[in-house]
Amino acid sequence: MLRSLYQWVLRIASGPYALPVMACVAVIEATFPFVPPDVMLAPMVLARRERAWLYATVCTAGSVTGGMIGYAIGALLGGVAMKVLTLSGHPHALDSFKALFAQYGLAVILIKGFTPVPYMLVTLAAGMAKFSFPVFVAASIATRGGRFFLEAALLQHPKAQAIIERHLTALAIAGVVVVIGVVLLVKHLGLG
Repeated sequence: MLRSLYQWVLRIASGPYALPVMACVAVIEATFPFVPPDVMLAPMVLARRERAWLYATVCTAGSVTGGMIGYAIGALLGGVAMKVLTLSGHPHALDSFKALFAQYGLAVILIKGFTPVPYMLVTLAAGMAKFSFPVFVAASIATRGGRFFLEAALLQHPKAQAIIERHLTALAIAGVVVVIGVVLLVKHLGLG
């Protein structure tokens, strides 16, 4: 089943609408609970390695644009932002963000923007906390771009697809374990 799902995602990723869909996913994920854009970026790079940098650029631009929208919702529509955070299971994200920012400063945005922790937590909370918008945008470009370009660089390697196909199940399990581990670590450190 995992292999057929993998083949299906690769077919979708090489289709004519993959790029605008990935851009939309990146915008939405930065503002509301949604799947991360990596779900589109990875198979798109595997399907067309020569376009890896274009895909990473579009993914970064979409994510940063979504981040700015999330920031604006937090700054201008605090009640809506709180409802989104509460509905997504993070009703104390603003208090947590303020406390962590007071303790760690800009590192909070840099860490959360690079990890699999939902980026919308950062965008909405940063807007609600009235965090410096230019610094927020710069940090978003650095962390989201760093994440997506690193992913594209790794997947662009000529042997990446063969390695993934040979070890698909093990990599899927390892990916789930890493995501769970990062989420637990972030929660343990009080970053989530």
